Amino acid sequence: MVNELVKQGYEQSVARISADIAVEHYRRNSASARGKIFSDCLHAAKVWAGKYQPQIKR
Repeated sequence: MVNELVKQGYEQSVARISADIAVEHYRRNSASARGKIFSDCLHAAKVWAGKYQPQIKR
């Protein structure tokens, strides 16, 4: 999760915190469609990271 967020331009510290948010999302919503749990968790992490670090380096 952290590597994916860093690849998308987020800072390492924001990516780590966002990964924790993704884990919390997984624990709360483990009834996701088969094979979609990673994308659901990544979306939750990106939403949080976007609020915390709105300027992405590209």
